[in-house]
Amino acid sequence: MSKIRNRLDLAGIILMVVSMTLTLSGSWSHGHDVPHKYSDAEAQKPSPLPDRINLCITATPSKSMAVNWRTDLSVNQGLVEIAVAQAGPMFIRSPRQLKAVSEVLKSDLSEALYHSVVMDQLVPENLYAYRVGDGLNWSEWFHFRAAPTTPKPFRFIYFGDAQNDVKSLWSRVIRSAFQDAPKAALLVHAGDLINSPNRDVEWGDWFEAAGFINGMMPLLATPGNHEYSKSPQGPALSKHWRPQFTFPTNGPAGLEETCYYSDYAGVRFVSLNSNERQQEQVNWLDSILANNPNRWTILTFHHPIYSAAKGRDNKSLREMWQPVFDKHKVDLVLTGHDHTYARSGLLIHDNQMTGTNVRDSKSGTVYVVSVSGPKMYRVDREEWMKRAAENTQLYQIIEVDGDRIRYESRTAIGTLYDAFELVKKPNGQPNELIDKIPNTPERLGDEVRTSRSQLMDSRRGFTR
Repeated sequence: MSKIRNRLDLAGIILMVVSMTLTLSGSWSHGHDVPHKYSDAEAQKPSPLPDRINLCITATPSKSMAVNWRTDLSVNQGLVEIAVAQAGPMFIRSPRQLKAVSEVLKSDLSEALYHSVVMDQLVPENLYAYRVGDGLNWSEWFHFRAAPTTPKPFRFIYFGDAQNDVKSLWSRVIRSAFQDAPKAALLVHAGDLINSPNRDVEWGDWFEAAGFINGMMPLLATPGNHEYSKSPQGPALSKHWRPQFTFPTNGPAGLEETCYYSDYAGVRFVSLNSNERQQEQVNWLDSILANNPNRWTILTFHHPIYSAAKGRDNKSLREMWQPVFDKHKVDLVLTGHDHTYARSGLLIHDNQMTGTNVRDSKSGTVYVVSVSGPKMYRVDREEWMKRAAENTQLYQIIEVDGDRIRYESRTAIGTLYDAFELVKKPNGQPNELIDKIPNTPERLGDEVRTSRSQLMDSRRGFTR
């Protein structure tokens, strides 16, 4: 009898311990161990605290820089405080205060206020500290440096399409690039920053992936086809583009903040809009390159005129634009769209305007197609490609130093994949191209394609 009683006592103790454990964990009566999936609306809900803060290049970055940010509708005014940065904190005592231009954007998730300020009266090469807010709710202080007025060495980072899985898989690319070039002067985006032009969650993920980097390195972005939606009137630019970016408006009428140029320390950077009104941009480009006081000319647009992916040749765009590139000896063209990597030697176009011929392989422009996000296509290997890659997320660090441009393309894990130098020759002679391709195999063929297949399988929930 005592044995039975002892066993019952032991069973009661065990039951009591289990009951207490379940009660403490909350799973006995309330089911609190079931994780709560945040909805997109919850995750991207605006508040009085500034978010989605980003610097944008202006036409004269030695004298001005633009900043944009977002809040909820309760904010009565947007303000920027800016001061010359100091080693100590005393600069916060007397910052200059600027009022923002604010507009309401109704997205698929919420309504929010988007604020923009052009921070003017900058002194070239000074380091500035700024913050954004409403007078009570402020962001942290950010630093940026005004551009030089004369040619001086600087670096910038160039990204092809981010587009898909931006928060989870593109974030590592921009953060690796920042680790390699933490003092870069610019971030150049060649379009397709996101996949769906008017999905607020995708824009939120893009800003979150870059984090504070966007608040310290000015953006120079060109729109891709995924920044456009279809409408009866033709392609319609994302309604997020202009409220959240403040780019120059010195391009053709109707293409403001998508087709523009900016002069930075001896380089004329030009964003062309390859999505619409392409012919209208020809005369404009011809005029701004004919009156270009800078030593170097670098263009960015989305659709490559030398395509890297099978079946995606943009012949009409090439025939329309490249004669102007050749006429004005454009140095470098940075594009996206093809979700592969390819880089040319010096290329020119057959045309009577300039008297050039494609058989002259020692003059012309270097063309690059690159991808930074995880969406991948197959390379259609062609003779013009000096280096190509499939299934490889990349970023490019480009240094401008006097008569020399140094270019490096690196993988998401920081490995050097491609490199070259361009040397500017005197008296209008063609550039010299010095290839510095690393002695590693190209990432092409069955091995990298199998890796992509395995990625797609993992997304579907099974493996081969």
